[in-house]
Amino acid sequence: MSARPAQRPGQRPAQRPGARYGDPTFRRTGLAPALLAAVVLLIGLALLDSGGYIVIRYLVSILAIILGCFAFQAKQWWWIPLLAVIAVVWNPAWPLDLHGQLWVATQYVAVVVFVVVGVLVKVPVRADEPAAKARKR
Repeated sequence: MSARPAQRPGQRPAQRPGARYGDPTFRRTGLAPALLAAVVLLIGLALLDSGGYIVIRYLVSILAIILGCFAFQAKQWWWIPLLAVIAVVWNPAWPLDLHGQLWVATQYVAVVVFVVVGVLVKVPVRADEPAAKARKR
């Protein structure tokens, strides 16, 4: 016989996962845009010499600025200069004329920067946020 009381269908268990594992104290809000930017850069390797690469430039610049905002929110200022350099180098309005192995290597370096920033930038969860209040019920 189990020590747990029987539950009726549709009734939630007495112990919620948040209580078992603890409520999260941070969120990785930049992880999705960082991984998206990494995928876009890897796709961009196939489009380096085509006219469609301008779309890659737009996406990488925009996603670098978004990640810079998340780094600012997380008070991790040291990531902002790296992301600003990426936003400037991939800027579609005034493109830098880079070619060859240097440009390919820069693509890979930017992929690594995006992934590292996405994993390490953590925005703390505030107690007064609606999602946090809903979890505590």
